[in-house]
Parts: sequence; C-alpha cells; structure tokens
Amino acid sequence: MEVLKIILTVIFIIAALAIITIVLLQEGKSAGLGSIGGSASNAGGSYWDKNKKHSLEGKFEKWTKITAGVFIALGFVIMFL
Repeated sequence: MEVLKIILTVIFIIAALAIITIVLLQEGKSAGLGSIGGSASNAGGSYWDKNKKHSLEGKFEKWTKITAGVFIALGFVIMFL
C-alpha cells in the first residue's frame, strides 16, 4: 500500500509540473477594456474563433483540462490512502 502511495505521489508531482508548463505556454486571454462588455464587432465570431480547437492553443487548453482532472483525481485518491 505504501508503494502505491509513493507511485501516485510521483505521478501527482509530474501532473503538477505539467499543468504549470502548459499554462505558461498558453497565450494571454486579456483583450483590454473591450472584453468588459463583450465585443459587438465580433458577434458572429471570426474564423480563428471557430477553428481555435484545431490550433496549438486549442490543444493546450484541452491538455490543461485533462491534466487538471488527473491532478484533482489523484489528490483525492492520495488523500484517502
């Protein structure tokens, strides 16, 4: 049981480092003061907005979610061990 806890802790630390790395590689999301009330000129969405999931930035967002889920799940498992 102790070996399992050590293995899960190592995976937990790797997931934490992966989240840090992925988040730091992402672009900033701030759009200045135009983002407060939404942008009326971009109501329909641009080509970039519609196809963002196929870009490198979209893959970073997907992997951030996956890694964060693994991190949270491992946190609960380690807590109960």
